[in-house]
Amino acid sequence: MKATIKNFLQMESAAGIILMVAAALALIAANSPLAAYYDLFLDTPVEVRIGGFEIAKPLLLWVNDGLMAVFFFLVGLEVKREILEGELSRPSNVMLPAIGAVGGIVAPVGVYIFFNYGDTIAMRGWAIPAATDIAFALGILMMLGSRVPVALKVFLVSLAIFDDLGAIVIIAIFYSTNLSIFALTIASMCLLLLGYMNWRHVSSVAAYVLIGVVMWAAVLKSGVHATLAGVALAMFIPMRARDEPDRSPLRELEHDLHTVVAFGVLPLFAFVNAGISFAGMSLADLMHPIAFGIAAGLFIGKQVGVFLLCYLAIKLGMAKLPQGANWGALYGVAILSGVGFTMSLFIDGLAFENMPPDAVFNFDERLGILLGSILSGVVGYVVLDRSLPKVK
Repeated sequence: MKATIKNFLQMESAAGIILMVAAALALIAANSPLAAYYDLFLDTPVEVRIGGFEIAKPLLLWVNDGLMAVFFFLVGLEVKREILEGELSRPSNVMLPAIGAVGGIVAPVGVYIFFNYGDTIAMRGWAIPAATDIAFALGILMMLGSRVPVALKVFLVSLAIFDDLGAIVIIAIFYSTNLSIFALTIASMCLLLLGYMNWRHVSSVAAYVLIGVVMWAAVLKSGVHATLAGVALAMFIPMRARDEPDRSPLRELEHDLHTVVAFGVLPLFAFVNAGISFAGMSLADLMHPIAFGIAAGLFIGKQVGVFLLCYLAIKLGMAKLPQGANWGALYGVAILSGVGFTMSLFIDGLAFENMPPDAVFNFDERLGILLGSILSGVVGYVVLDRSLPKVK
C-alpha cells in the first residue's frame, strides 16, 4: 500500500510540473505572433460520422467533452479503489478530508456569490472556485521533498478526491441543459447492461469500455455533460476478477490510464484552455466582480473553508491532525487547495459556454482562475516551508 501511494504521489507531482509548462506555453502562444495559429488550432473542426449519427465539434470541445471524460473516468476509478481498499476505506482517514472538502466547496462559493449576487450572468459561474487541481497542488507540495509527512500528502489527496466528487455532483445537477429523453434512455440502457455485466462477474475491460463509449456518445447528445459518463463507467469496473482472485481489472486500468491522463490529457486540456490574451487588459479587468470573485474564492474562500472546518473537527474530537503535521502545515495545505486551475477552467467552460445573445461579456474570467491559483500556490508553499521542520 505504501509503495502504491508513493508511486501515485510521484506521478502526480511530475504531472504538476508538466501542467505548469503546458499553461505557460498556452500563455506565450496567446500573447505572441503565434496567437492566430493558436486560435486556428483550437477551432480545428473534427467530425465523426456513422450513418446518420454524427458528432462534429471544434478541437477545443473534443478535448473538453471527450478527453476530459477519460480524466473523470480515472477519477472514478481512483475513488472506487480508495473506498474499497485504499485510504478512504478507513473511517479514521475519511473524516478530516471529508469535512475539509465541505468547507472547501461552500466557502469559495459563498465568497463568489458575495461579489456577484444579483447579476444573472455572473451567477452562472458560482461553482468555478469550488474545485482543486490535485496535480498542481501535489506538484507544489512535493517540491518540499522529505520534509512533508506522508500523512499530510494522503490528506491532500483525499481532500482533492472529495472535492472532485463535489464537482461531479455540481456538474450533474447544475450544468445539464436541454435534456433529450431518447439519448438519456440509451444511456440508461447502457448503465443497466454495465450493471448486468458486473453482476455476472465479467472481467473483460474491453467489453466495459465498448459499452462506455456508446454511453458517452448518448450522454453527449442528452444534454447531461458527457464527462459524467466516465464517472458512471468507472463504478462498474470490477475490483477483482472472479476467476483470477489476484487480478484487479480496476487497478490494471487505473495504472494504464495514469500516464496517459497525467502526461497527455491534462496538459493538452491546460494548453487549449489557458491561452489568456493580455492584450488591452487593465486593472479594471481583474477587478471585475466575476474575475475578482473567482480569485478571492480560490485564494481566500478555499483556505478559510478547509482550515476552519478541519480546526473545528479536530478541536471537537471528530478527527486528528495528520500524523507528523502541525497546525501551520495543515494551514499551508488548506491554502494549496485553492490551486483550482484545470478543474476551475473546466467548470468555467460549462458555466459560460452558451451565453445569451444579448449578454455583454467583454473580458476574460480565466484571469481570476490564473491569479487565484498562482496566489494559492505561492503563499501555500511559503507557509509550508516555514511550518515544516528543516532537513538537518
